[in-house]
Amino acid sequence: MRALTNPAARKLALIGAATAAGLLLSACGSDGNSPSGTEHGGKTSAASSAPATADAAGEFNDADVAFAQMMIPHHEQALEMAKLADGRAQDPEIKKLVVQIEKAQDPEIQRMKSWLKQWGKPESAGHDGHGSGHEVSGTMSGMMSQQDMKDLAAAKGEAFDRKFAELMIAHHEGAVAMARTEQKDGRNESAKKLADDVVRTQSAEVTQLRTILGRL
Repeated sequence: MRALTNPAARKLALIGAATAAGLLLSACGSDGNSPSGTEHGGKTSAASSAPATADAAGEFNDADVAFAQMMIPHHEQALEMAKLADGRAQDPEIKKLVVQIEKAQDPEIQRMKSWLKQWGKPESAGHDGHGSGHEVSGTMSGMMSQQDMKDLAAAKGEAFDRKFAELMIAHHEGAVAMARTEQKDGRNESAKKLADDVVRTQSAEVTQLRTILGRL
C-alpha cells in the first residue's frame, strides 16, 4: 500500500494499465477489420477466381474458335448417345464406358463455352449443333444422323451394345480428327491442351470399343 501512495509508482501503474488496454483494443480491432486482414481476404478471393479467369488466357485464333464451336455440339451428341444406354445397354463394359464418357465430356463442354464467352465469340458457328446434330452431320466428322440416333434408341440389349460401339467409334474418330486439326493450327494453350486430352482419351476408348465389338 505504501508503494501505491508514492506519486512515481502511481504514475507507472497508470501507464502500465493504459498500455495493456491499448494492446487489448488493438487485438480486438485486428479481428477481420485491420488492413492486413483485408489484404489477406483480397488475396484469397483473387486466388480462388484465378483459374476461371485465366483458363483460356493468352492469344487465340480462328482455329481455336472453330475447335470450340464444333466440339461443343460434338460432345453434346456423345452425351445424348450415352444417355440412351440407360435401360438399353447390357454389357458391363459398355455401361462403364458410358459413365466415363459422361464424366469427361460434360465438364469439357462447360469449359469450351466459357472460353467462347471470354473470347467474345458465339457458341454456334451458324449451324444447329445441338441435340442430334441434323444440320451439322455433314459438316462435322463423326456426327450421327437423325436416323442413326433413332436406330440406336430402338435397339436394346446386345443389339444396343453393338450399335453403340459402332456409332461411338465413328463419333470418337471424328472428334480425334478435329482435335488433331487444333493441335496443328490452334494457338491458345488451353484449347491445344484440351485437344491433346481428346486425342489421348478418345483414341484409347476407340481401341476399347473395338475390343468390345470383337467379342459381342
